[in-house]
Amino acid sequence: MALRINDLVPDFKADTSEGPISFHDWIGDSYAILFSHPKDFTPVCTTEFGAVAQLADEWEKRNTKVIGISVDGVEDHKKWKGDIEGYAGAKAGFPIIADEDLTVAKLFDMLPAEAYLPDGRTPADSATVRSVFIIGPDKKLRLSMTYPMTIGRNFAEILRALDALIMTDGKPLAAPANWVSGQDVIVALSLNDEQAKEKYGELDIKLPYLRFAKDPS
Repeated sequence: MALRINDLVPDFKADTSEGPISFHDWIGDSYAILFSHPKDFTPVCTTEFGAVAQLADEWEKRNTKVIGISVDGVEDHKKWKGDIEGYAGAKAGFPIIADEDLTVAKLFDMLPAEAYLPDGRTPADSATVRSVFIIGPDKKLRLSMTYPMTIGRNFAEILRALDALIMTDGKPLAAPANWVSGQDVIVALSLNDEQAKEKYGELDIKLPYLRFAKDPS
């Protein structure tokens, strides 16, 4: 069964480039982003890990931990970090999970149960391990996306989606198309007009079911 939005994400123990972790304990009371890759020392993935490293201050501002996963071992991860940091000009201080037996990839439904790693494998053998999972402090899946091997992920979009999740978390609000932090937000229909005005101030009512308010954050 695939992981669905609001499912409790699997807990697991794993070795990482920064030492062993227990996943739920590692998340703690933070948001978390788990982003996966089919192999170390691959070109697109190196640019992506570099982008994550360059955003270190942005993750910290949002109380968000980031963790990579690749189906190679800890020693390869540590060597690869040297390439990542040299390319990005930024420290890759986040852990990378070693998932050589595909346990985590299968727990998060990134590979079928019968998948294995053949001798002399290439990234194509684990190509579907290119997913992003944003997880809340409650350890529930808030958002997921999967990309093909040839398309580098847009971490500005992941950051934008994270902002929207934090802004709407537990509130009767939603983010419209192309929303970025600071722009007007949609007020949910669970509030009538008077309740919405009392809570969020004046409304910009485009349609009876489409009402905007100033970003409360």
